[in-house]
Amino acid sequence: MDLRLLSSFLAVVEEGHFKRAAARLFLSPPAVTQHIRQLESELGTPLLHRHPVSPTRAGARLAGHARTLLAAADAAMDDMAEVIRDAPPDAPRPLRIGIMGHGSAELTPAAINAFRRARPEVPIELRQLDFTEHVTALTEDRVDIAFVRPAPDDDRISVDVLTTEQRIVAVPEGSTLVDARAEGVRVADILDLPFVQVPGHTPAAFTDYLYFNHEAQRRGPDFALTPQEVLTGVVAGRAAGSGLKSFARYYAWPGAVFVPVLDAPWESSYLAVRADETDPEVKVFRALTMALAPELRPRIGR
Repeated sequence: MDLRLLSSFLAVVEEGHFKRAAARLFLSPPAVTQHIRQLESELGTPLLHRHPVSPTRAGARLAGHARTLLAAADAAMDDMAEVIRDAPPDAPRPLRIGIMGHGSAELTPAAINAFRRARPEVPIELRQLDFTEHVTALTEDRVDIAFVRPAPDDDRISVDVLTTEQRIVAVPEGSTLVDARAEGVRVADILDLPFVQVPGHTPAAFTDYLYFNHEAQRRGPDFALTPQEVLTGVVAGRAAGSGLKSFARYYAWPGAVFVPVLDAPWESSYLAVRADETDPEVKVFRALTMALAPELRPRIGR
């Protein structure tokens, strides 16, 4: 269970108001609302009465668990901070690698393993990024380097193209498009699909990518922040999503069918770093990844 969602839920319960909870958390009210919807979808039950705002019976029960879990998380962070403070001064700083979805397919694990062999003394931390984080994870210093798509539209970020692939749509196995899984469809054929929604603070570059530059304008009832959440909506027959062709190899869920979109521009995955990055380990990782890309790229796309 995502602690961010629990934090938003508990703030709404304690404040009795979505807007005050958002201000307390330094989030937008739509973001808090989306967190509550995600929790309710995950648990399969309403957690809040909206007018006035108050917990349902299930919400009241969850509030107790939320307080316990968040307190435990805070205690864990305090304990880890103490360990870090007591670490030897020459202990190497970990290289924090962010990965959106499956990253750059086979190139991502190949690059990580190459870095491990080249720099065995440097710890690696892998962090999964959601759809809203392919700029902020770097600019807010949560990761040092990130496998993302599409390219962040931000002068603070520098990127290298890693793979370029055909676009696909993910649809339920009952979709009328399933018969076209071999020959593919055109963008005009997908305009009525109920694409998943994303939070309002999702970067425009990502929503342009997700919705084929907004040619696909219909939105279904489900919100998603990760590929797994997209596919949950797809296999339930409630949603559609989009991705790169390699997505189908990494997310072969029963009930989800992947159909090529023939006339959509091919899209790339990228290795992103801060534009002013000076960490030598980031430079080593970047160089190794770019050296591997030409070898693995033909197997993934082009």
